[in-house]
Amino acid sequence: MLWSCSSTRYLKDGEYLLIKQKIKGSKGLDSEDLEVLYRQKPNIRFPVSYVWLYQWGLKNYDTSKIQQQKIRITKKYEAKIAKHVNNQRKINNLTTKMLAKQKKKDKKLTEGNWRMRSGERLAVYDSLITNETTGQFKKYLHSKGYFHAKTFHEVKIKNRKASVTYTLEKGIAHQFEKITYQSTDSAVLILIQTNSLLETGKDYDQNLITDERERIYDLLKNNGYYDFNKQYIVFEVDTLKRRNFANIKTLINTPQGKTHHKKFYIDSVIFRTDADITLLKNDRSEQHFNEITYEHYKKRFSKRVLDSKLFIYPGRHYSRKNVFDTQRQLANLDIFRLVTVNYDTAGNKMDVRIFASPLKKFEMSHEFGLGVNVTQGFPGPFYNVSFKNRNIFGGLEILEFNGRVGVEGLPVGGTTEKEIDKSQQISGNFSLTFPQFIIPFGYKLRSKLGTINPKTRITIGDNYVKRADYTRNNISGSVAYQWQAKNKQFIFTLDEISIINSTVSESFQTELDQRRLQGSNLFRSFEPSVVSSISLLTNINFNKYGEQNNKAAFLKIFLESGGTSLALLESAVLDKIFTNQQYYQYLKFNFDFRRTLPISRITTLAYRLNIGVAKPYGSNNVLPYEKYFFAGGSSGIRAWRPRRLGPGSYNHLTDDNTYDIRIEQFGEILLQTSVELRRNLFGFVDGALFLDAGNIWIFDKQSDRLGGDFDKNRFYKEIAVGGGVGLRFDFSFLILRFDGAFKIVDPARPEGARFVFSKNYKNTLYDAQEPFVFNLGIGFPF
Repeated sequence: MLWSCSSTRYLKDGEYLLIKQKIKGSKGLDSEDLEVLYRQKPNIRFPVSYVWLYQWGLKNYDTSKIQQQKIRITKKYEAKIAKHVNNQRKINNLTTKMLAKQKKKDKKLTEGNWRMRSGERLAVYDSLITNETTGQFKKYLHSKGYFHAKTFHEVKIKNRKASVTYTLEKGIAHQFEKITYQSTDSAVLILIQTNSLLETGKDYDQNLITDERERIYDLLKNNGYYDFNKQYIVFEVDTLKRRNFANIKTLINTPQGKTHHKKFYIDSVIFRTDADITLLKNDRSEQHFNEITYEHYKKRFSKRVLDSKLFIYPGRHYSRKNVFDTQRQLANLDIFRLVTVNYDTAGNKMDVRIFASPLKKFEMSHEFGLGVNVTQGFPGPFYNVSFKNRNIFGGLEILEFNGRVGVEGLPVGGTTEKEIDKSQQISGNFSLTFPQFIIPFGYKLRSKLGTINPKTRITIGDNYVKRADYTRNNISGSVAYQWQAKNKQFIFTLDEISIINSTVSESFQTELDQRRLQGSNLFRSFEPSVVSSISLLTNINFNKYGEQNNKAAFLKIFLESGGTSLALLESAVLDKIFTNQQYYQYLKFNFDFRRTLPISRITTLAYRLNIGVAKPYGSNNVLPYEKYFFAGGSSGIRAWRPRRLGPGSYNHLTDDNTYDIRIEQFGEILLQTSVELRRNLFGFVDGALFLDAGNIWIFDKQSDRLGGDFDKNRFYKEIAVGGGVGLRFDFSFLILRFDGAFKIVDPARPEGARFVFSKNYKNTLYDAQEPFVFNLGIGFPF
């Protein structure tokens, strides 16, 4: 009511405010398809209207003044440029500044000032636009086979506000009855009739016909028909022979004066690997490998490796897919910045020229700032450095070094102390990436695997972490194979070995000793140890998840086996080899599914399901500390601090009945889910409402963490629930996120007092459990 009253005051005489639109008779139709057909939409009303912001900006909006400002900018910089006629560098700098300022003024002229761009234009009802929308609905129904459909609308006016109801009378949908193909080119006709998307008995759908055109076009372009275009494909639809049925004839026309389409075969392929260098032809050398001619000024790249990335060869018919695969594989090498493929079809031949411009051989970058580690939550300074050496051995290998030095904040002591300690991290990693699988197989097999972008990565590094409770140094090395297929990515780590050494503080050692007396094996995770494992990581991205606001999903499946290679040895042998070091044997599984569902043009529903299990076995029956699961934090259950939730109903109380958050809580079973409603508020500011639920558990009962074990008869009672609101500031280059979350169900409290509105929720023993937690993060939580 308040919104309507505040917005109608901006109306002129005879104008009405569009406040509501709905559709009747849309059952069975795609609501998203219908949504985009509206030619006019009401203003946003929840959580607040931004019409006032637009109107505020409109009051101070004068295009003539902006034009004058633009003219003054031009004259100012032209005068400055005139003073530096002989200094091209200065002229270029001044010209760049002038164009940037002019661009800002042009944006202001076309889109309004910042208040207008951040606000929303008043939705004044327009009858012409409503008629247009009605017509769009009718066209849409026709495209879905409802050729006898009728559409009309009804407008209700009350208190200067308009509500529109669109009614769709669909009728009976037509079906495909007879599907035929016709062409004077018999070779083309034979090729296109298999795997047709049009089938008798299916409901008529214009999208299917469009998809069929794309199928035929792609099929012919990938089978030698280089100069074929979509205009040759014609569909004739006959709906008159039989009511509610449609006959489809697909005509493949030929070029004027011809009876067939020419099929092209490749005569020669020339690959210039240094197209960025301008030289006379005689200054370049030529080499031949596997029927490909390579041109270069200096021999830099392995022809054998390059050949495994090419899918264009003399004697083969032209294929647009092979061209795209070649360009994509060469681009994925991170060796070339630009790859183009040209064709010369003169003289009834097809000569292919590939031009590739290499990236810089050496590349270094530095980054310094105040960062936020989403697993800890307190910002601190950091410095990152990276160095890259491309084609280090001439086989398109890439040597990389990445280093980081950072300080982050950590909570210590009980919550009543409000203390923050620091965590220092120093890490450095060298990696050597080969653009193929390093395997004992022949060249032909490696070449066939080129389409899946195979890579072998050898990594060695050191990670040093110093915290109040312990210091931990992890020297690791690994060999991994990586490949991808369409929207799937796979990383198989053949072996990863880590040598870990830890030093703990006196107070933390006392804590570990006390837990050891109670049966806990946690102390073993901080003894000198060796971790060996193999793993497989699978990432599947459905419809470009995370790249745009659309219906998309992302699935990550991770499998890891620790100590697998060690299992080949007898226990006595292992004990002899690792006399002063722990070794681990375990299995780990993680399933992480995420999805986004757009509700409207500015609102999206996102949810996540994250499940994990890590089971140790062997003589010590313990996991390496890094392999445990943790809960809480800005990317987990946000109403709890990072790594401070769980396990199960364990209550974290100290001897003096205060709530202790100093010790991180770890588990072997993870169950976590989140639901988030995201909505653009204005401009680059988005809001969110979210609900998180989940916990971690351990397999076996532990006297030092009573209630932490997983029990099928009570685990559902130990699901922690938190909710809250958040703001996201989208600066295009990063998303800064602020989330405020409060506890709704706290499993650490006694049964009957866990729900925030329960009678016994208020308990002095739990007063320090922070009912509200603030989170700062970079990017979306999922």
